[in-house]
Amino acid sequence: MLATMTSKGQITVPKEVRDRLNLDAGALLDFQIMADNTLQVRAVKPDAKQLRGLLKSPHPNPLTAEQMDEGIARHFRDRAAAPTATRARKTASSSKGRVR
Repeated sequence: MLATMTSKGQITVPKEVRDRLNLDAGALLDFQIMADNTLQVRAVKPDAKQLRGLLKSPHPNPLTAEQMDEGIARHFRDRAAAPTATRARKTASSSKGRVR
């Protein structure tokens, strides 16, 4: 297969190669020049280190350990203070269809 290099040093990877290696835009390729001046190219799968920072955090600043502890405590306080109507509904729905 032949590919032509542009004046900017860019090469279009032939479709057959892209299909065989499952390459999409932004794919990372590793080039190695062998002792006989041939070129070995392989697709590199990103690892977790390369993905770091790809997604933005919903928090503008990281939470402190104290803030996390308070959030957990608040969750359990709210859960314990939840109305007992929810529990009563669950009990009633589990006894439906039973003959007493």
